[in-house]
Amino acid sequence: MRSVTYSMSVSLDGYIAGPDGGFDWTTPDEEVFRLATDEVRAVGVHLLGRRLYETMLYWETVEQNPSLDFSTLAFAAIWKPLPKVVFSTTLSAVQGNARLASGGLAEEIERLRAEPGDGDIAIGGATLAAEAAASGLIDEYRARVYPVLVGGGVPFFPRHEHRADLELVETRAFGSGVVYLRYRVAR
Repeated sequence: MRSVTYSMSVSLDGYIAGPDGGFDWTTPDEEVFRLATDEVRAVGVHLLGRRLYETMLYWETVEQNPSLDFSTLAFAAIWKPLPKVVFSTTLSAVQGNARLASGGLAEEIERLRAEPGDGDIAIGGATLAAEAAASGLIDEYRARVYPVLVGGGVPFFPRHEHRADLELVETRAFGSGVVYLRYRVAR
């Protein structure tokens, strides 16, 4: 069965975006960017909320910039053809290899898990991840923890008021001070 993963950059105090909505502190160095690229390489389908989908539209045309480095082009080459499912009540159409979700999150994940296919089912965006966590649908949490305290904003971990025990699967420390933590939900 395909695993559902939630992976984001997060401040040490637990936020994916600061109080002003900014996340400029998450700009990865080459080493961290390689990790993120490797994660996406293992994904079979990516589920996104509207805000993250709109942010990631950048990658649909980035290869048209002739001054980009190899790493950026490599990520774009993986991201652009990756199937994406967008959950939104305000969008009427999406671009690229994306489609609007036709049902609820739990139903979509159940359908994707039942389909033949390789790769994880990745969830992006705090609101969507919170819904998945509250329903017990996330199998792994992956955090790239940045050495910054932003003081508030959008939390990485959902506030769903029930306990989830986790098993540490992997850790990595990077020269930039970023620490990668990968946990599996203990079931």
